[in-house]
Amino acid sequence: MDTDAPWLVVGLGNPGREYAGNRHNVGFFVADLLASRMGTKFGRHKRAHADVAEGRLANQEGRIGGGPRVILAKPVTYMNLSGAPVTALAQFYKVPVENILAVHDELDLPYGQVRAKRGGGEGGHNGLRSISKSLGTKEYARVRFGIGRPPGRQDPADYVLSDFGAAERKELDFLVDRAADVAEAVVLEGVEWAQNRFHALSG
Repeated sequence: MDTDAPWLVVGLGNPGREYAGNRHNVGFFVADLLASRMGTKFGRHKRAHADVAEGRLANQEGRIGGGPRVILAKPVTYMNLSGAPVTALAQFYKVPVENILAVHDELDLPYGQVRAKRGGGEGGHNGLRSISKSLGTKEYARVRFGIGRPPGRQDPADYVLSDFGAAERKELDFLVDRAADVAEAVVLEGVEWAQNRFHALSG
């Protein structure tokens, strides 16, 4: 692994005001928080359909900007077309697959659970499916933000495109903060370290 290679951290979501508060857009929430922590702002990339912010994380000693270089991205295609901008950015910034991290909503985890992993299936997530197809591999890292299954007989497609409920919103800022912590841990220390550090905290 190239220890000097940058990281590409992709928050997944749908562009547009009508989707802004959706469960499906929680990856955008985490990316926005990471940008704030890094003291950087998003702007439209000239070569990819994505908003991008560049900077450095604090290192293990907490020195701001002392950590690895990170490119934060929010694709401005719709979710099911996320792969093309991710691949374009990886090529533009020369990011190896092992340094790509996707942050996304996860139906198969209860609300409040945040999990890190590398590789594996997409669980029916159209954004992940598009990324895997475009990259030609599933061996990128993920931070999975649990949103739980829809109540009753609600269609999962409708559920992910609905906003968080009032009870969920009470915890949402805290959980987004935790997901950002997990993403930083993956970049700084690796997926396995992040799993050991955070999985016991969220059940």
